[in-house]
Amino acid sequence: MRYLPLTETDRAAMLDAIGAPSVDALFCDVPADQYLDAPVEGLPLHASEMAVEKHMRQLSKKNLAAADAPFFLGAGAYRHHVPASVDHLIQRGEFLTAYTPYQPEIAQGTLQMLFEFQTQVARLYGCAVANASMYDGSTACWEAVAMAGRVTRKKRVVLSGALHPHYAEVVRTMAKFTVDEIAGAALSLTALPDDDGLIARIDDKTSCVVVQYPDILGRIPDLPRLAEATHAARALLIVVNTEPVALGALESPGDLGADIVVGEGQSIGVGLQFGGPYLGLFAIADPKLARQMPGRLCGETVDADGKRGFVLTLSTREQHIRREKATSNICTNSGLCALAFSIHMTLLGEKGLTALAAENHRLACIAADRLAQLPGVNLLNENFFNEFTLMLGVDARPVVRKLASMGVLGGVGMGKLFPDSDEVKHGLLVTVTETVSEDDIARLASALEEVLP
Repeated sequence: MRYLPLTETDRAAMLDAIGAPSVDALFCDVPADQYLDAPVEGLPLHASEMAVEKHMRQLSKKNLAAADAPFFLGAGAYRHHVPASVDHLIQRGEFLTAYTPYQPEIAQGTLQMLFEFQTQVARLYGCAVANASMYDGSTACWEAVAMAGRVTRKKRVVLSGALHPHYAEVVRTMAKFTVDEIAGAALSLTALPDDDGLIARIDDKTSCVVVQYPDILGRIPDLPRLAEATHAARALLIVVNTEPVALGALESPGDLGADIVVGEGQSIGVGLQFGGPYLGLFAIADPKLARQMPGRLCGETVDADGKRGFVLTLSTREQHIRREKATSNICTNSGLCALAFSIHMTLLGEKGLTALAAENHRLACIAADRLAQLPGVNLLNENFFNEFTLMLGVDARPVVRKLASMGVLGGVGMGKLFPDSDEVKHGLLVTVTETVSEDDIARLASALEEVLP
């Protein structure tokens, strides 16, 4: 028997209360050409559980798993070795079954973990305060933009052309509801980031400047110079980091003048996960701005007997306070992913993170030197961490597909990220982490030489 808890009268009453003419009107933001007018072609209307399992197993055999091939993909999601102890510890019942602590003081273990996580993120980013995590890097980026608008009371957002296009798209999508003006720019295919062009777009109406570090091509922008120009306009500098391992080698953004640092924590403890769930990181340099932060802050205190304890120090999300006073509608945090990050970071320690970063950079340099020797291949940027861009002279997307057919996941064709640019599509973004061997690099070089015209 179907479970239909609402009658037509119930639905009509609710639609009348919110002022919507129909249920379909609630989906008005979905483009009309994205609606289905019939069932998905080739998909059966029903099948037995055993038949579905068999079909899904057959489909899974078509995948080329990250661990089964030389893996050079990156562009915001990175393959690193995650120790088995991380997965073991996060599956302990007291962590795996715990949810957002609505009566937080009885969840001392969860609160302490989040407190330690905040400390690690703040130190990694060179900031004073970090929150208890967010959904992912792209939504954390938007939350930073929204926060900058609240702080500066200005509405113009300057985006670097070298910001990951998925992050930029999230900002543009959310800005439709806040009426922020988004000043974007085309990606500049130069050896160094176009810091001059970015600075030239800053004016007295600018609320924030958003720059990626390292950027989408693997280049390292001049953050102190950008910070000086941004602060001269009384705006905030937002730095996005998609590869936290890089901060084991590069100076922290907060120490270089960033006001807000956000990013993706997936590299540490979380794994690729087929695209999610991931982990948003968010930190600020000036603790005076803490009340404008989204999400939650966990703090350390003492109880009535003087014993150490942990509390939710600040909760400015709409579940805790009046909606019109909330800084964000984020309703939870990626708690289990934050725990995985914190455990992995604890296992690494400061020396371990530095050593891991050094190994990533060493292997990336070997790969860049080897691949740049191939006929028709040019290395775009010589300054990078573990990710660099090769210019192939042809569309890189078919090249990537040919490499995959040869059992090599050889990088990300930039045309996939920037489909509207004829120039950018020749770029191949190659990522090298500690999971790549020198034999893998040799195999990529051999395969690439074979498939290039």
